[in-house]
Amino acid sequence: MTLLTLFSAPKPFSDPHVALIQRNAIRSWTLLPEAEVLLLGEETGLAEAAKELGVRHIPHVARSANGTPLISSMFQLARENSNSPLLCIINADIILMSDFVEAAQRVMSLKDQFVMVSQRWDYDLASPLDFAEGWESRLREDVRKQNQLHRPAGSDFFLFPLAAFQEVPNFAIGRAGWDNWMIYKARREGWAVIDCTPSVMIVHQNHDYSHLPGGKPHYDHPETNENIRLAGGQANIRYTILDATHQLLNGTLARPKLTSARLLRKLELCLRTLFFFLPEPLLESIARPQRWKKRIRRLFKQR
Repeated sequence: MTLLTLFSAPKPFSDPHVALIQRNAIRSWTLLPEAEVLLLGEETGLAEAAKELGVRHIPHVARSANGTPLISSMFQLARENSNSPLLCIINADIILMSDFVEAAQRVMSLKDQFVMVSQRWDYDLASPLDFAEGWESRLREDVRKQNQLHRPAGSDFFLFPLAAFQEVPNFAIGRAGWDNWMIYKARREGWAVIDCTPSVMIVHQNHDYSHLPGGKPHYDHPETNENIRLAGGQANIRYTILDATHQLLNGTLARPKLTSARLLRKLELCLRTLFFFLPEPLLESIARPQRWKKRIRRLFKQR
């Protein structure tokens, strides 16, 4: 029995750059100790890539009316095809290294109910990654040189024990909202949300959005609106890594430091609690500090 099962629904391998970064990512997963990999879906080239990389391929994933794989089906297939105590849904452009498994082992020893998240490091990569001996050290050095730690919005993986996330709405993968709901759900259930950014380097390989209609980011996609509805509204998709209850730091769990961003987030949650009775558009306008800044700028411009 392995410690964890990584599962993902990659994009089609028809675009050369997408194919390259997905092979880089999946190859890095296969090198992790105590891990197995499940690739879900019937996208072009996926079966061949799974065979080439020596991982399991499960083709029959339920899809939305537009043909997008559903998160609920992915979770069900992962549970049915894994004997691991930990599951991890992950985007197929994320490179993982051995510190990921070390963090998972440590968190599992400290908490029973949790979800593990992290900020990612964005990285420009235009060629196949060389996985020869010492590749992790070389990659870490190159990633730090580019120095692109992504802001704490948007999560590219969620690692959790089997007892968590037993029921997941029919979210469309690759659209906004579902990842925020995962943190909301964990907080609502009282599970620890553990930010492992100080202890783990998660590498996101940069890409464009040419796989989406009009090449627009997923925030503008119609299926995002359905994800928001399934999540229960705007308030439930506002959750980010700023809402983590703990950080994994030097092998121990600590409370996150109260930064200005976290303070604003706490203020937002407080306002949402106080004005819960207001219609959602008005509540959004009142509760989000970023919108106050825009209004103040407009006022000064008008004078």
